[in-house]
Amino acid sequence: QVQLVESGGGVVQTGGSLSLSCVASGRTFSSYAMAWFRQTPGKEREFVAGISRDGRTAYYADFVNGRFTISRDNTKNTMDLQMNSLEPGETALYYCAARQSTSSSYQGDYDYWGQGTQVTVSS
Repeated sequence: QVQLVESGGGVVQTGGSLSLSCVASGRTFSSYAMAWFRQTPGKEREFVAGISRDGRTAYYADFVNGRFTISRDNTKNTMDLQMNSLEPGETALYYCAARQSTSSSYQGDYDYWGQGTQVTVSS
């Protein structure tokens, strides 16, 4: 069992940057693969980035195109997503997710979710 809370969302101009954070409760954070997903009205929740349990392997959706960096600190039970060069199409509710297994890009594979943090990119 793990509880997740996201923070760091806000409003930025096109081309700006934001850093999102996810803090997890529990004593076994390092046993969970983690990921960020996002969702806009009328669209399916989509994978953004994932990271392995030890933090040594990261995975990104094609649209990231080198602009984002996912990281985690297992000593602090935190996971972050640094986002640069943001575009209006990336306006969405961003979710932190956890899975007590290897990384996956499919939202149905994740067992635990935060409440989401809103990112709005204005033009």
